[in-house]
Amino acid sequence: MAQKLKVDICVIGAGSGGLSVAAGAAQMGASTVLVEKGKMGGDCLNYGCVPSKSLLAAGHAAQIAKSASRFGVSCPGVEVDFSAVHGHVHDVIAGIAPHDSVERFEGLGVKVIQAEARFIGPREVEAGEYLIAARRFVIATGSAPMVPPIPGIEDVPYRTNETIFDMTAAPEHLIVIGGGPIGMELAQAHRRLGSQVTVVEMDEVLNKDDPELVDIVRARVRSEGVDIREGVKVIGAEKHEEGVAVTIDDNGAEKRIVGSDLLVAAGRRANVEGLGLEAAGIDYSPRGIKVDARLRTTNRRVYAAGDVAGRLQFTHVAAHHADVVIRNVLFRQPAKVNERACPWVTYTSPELANVGLGEHDLSDRHGEIRILRWPFTDNDRARTERDTDGLIKVITGRRGRVLGAAIVGAHAGELILPWVLAVAGKLKLKEMAQVIAPYPTRSEVSKRAAGSYYTGALFSPWVKMLVRFLARFG
Repeated sequence: MAQKLKVDICVIGAGSGGLSVAAGAAQMGASTVLVEKGKMGGDCLNYGCVPSKSLLAAGHAAQIAKSASRFGVSCPGVEVDFSAVHGHVHDVIAGIAPHDSVERFEGLGVKVIQAEARFIGPREVEAGEYLIAARRFVIATGSAPMVPPIPGIEDVPYRTNETIFDMTAAPEHLIVIGGGPIGMELAQAHRRLGSQVTVVEMDEVLNKDDPELVDIVRARVRSEGVDIREGVKVIGAEKHEEGVAVTIDDNGAEKRIVGSDLLVAAGRRANVEGLGLEAAGIDYSPRGIKVDARLRTTNRRVYAAGDVAGRLQFTHVAAHHADVVIRNVLFRQPAKVNERACPWVTYTSPELANVGLGEHDLSDRHGEIRILRWPFTDNDRARTERDTDGLIKVITGRRGRVLGAAIVGAHAGELILPWVLAVAGKLKLKEMAQVIAPYPTRSEVSKRAAGSYYTGALFSPWVKMLVRFLARFG
């Protein structure tokens, strides 16, 4: 006989969104059950943000040592111990894991069930030896790597972001299928750590970002030795004596790329299989669960949050979703998702950060716009660090209202936050132009770009006449 539990909230999935809902609900007095069939912490901790940024940090350290001569510092014979890099990555994961652990959440008052969850009706979920009836359910099962239907791919020992961090030896030649953020980040990291790397992308790399800024990232990654093939279609994969062979259609010409290892980074799919969503009356597709602006599914007692909700797939978006769910479920507020000012960052070197709508979208929605640019070549801190690749691009509407911003360059992910605030608060450029920026910092590019909006008016003939007129009075 299944043990019956009756609680206020049942959360399915212990990734970023699910953990945030469970922790918040329990600490606010709601009886809470958290069900997770895999690892606590989900994709972000175990296979995504944490290990990838740890690997990127190792690659960055290697690159700094290799290029130290530009500062008059010699680091001859830089060596990479990939098994030690593997240890570094997993040590970082282990250091964060207690924060997401079963023990911590049980200490917060959450009942954690480590089993697979499945709806058996609109108001009941079966998980292991438990039958859970809850006032509200939250599905936060995340997403998984999508493997495209490439002929022969199932017979090849390919890797995804869920297995690439298990490698204790650097791949001799890593072939990456997919030029999105995951593919480009891991391609550059492995190249910096000593691997030969080829990226194949059927469109253009980082095609969801501003093309002008992507050009800067592409040029840097290529300059470091990554072979980027764009506009090509992968039409086959097979085992090879050296590891794996990938066949591509390059503008009508069939070509073969041979490598030691294959990484598939061609997109994500929502984790909806096996949840029994039909029994709960919940509409879904491979892209995710259908939700409204309040994240309610077609079963009004069930919410979806994070990647599985079919929206932007970022950890910080999942955290925002958790806030929306808690306000709806616990406080009966009609809170809605607002991703208008949601930033996103690609952590290549240089980094690429964005907030707001793209240039073409803004033109369609806001009519006349103005685009401001300020290059890192005109930033003194960037010059001292001999890293001037990059620029800031700010898009404004009427009367200088900030509609969007994008930054490419070192630390772009850190520099984007003031522009997130500007977009979210519907601020005008004068607020940014009038701040006092510390010198010398890269943050000055934001102030300079904002100030450039007023340059024409400030140094106009009319202002000169006014200054000369006022000078007559002493």
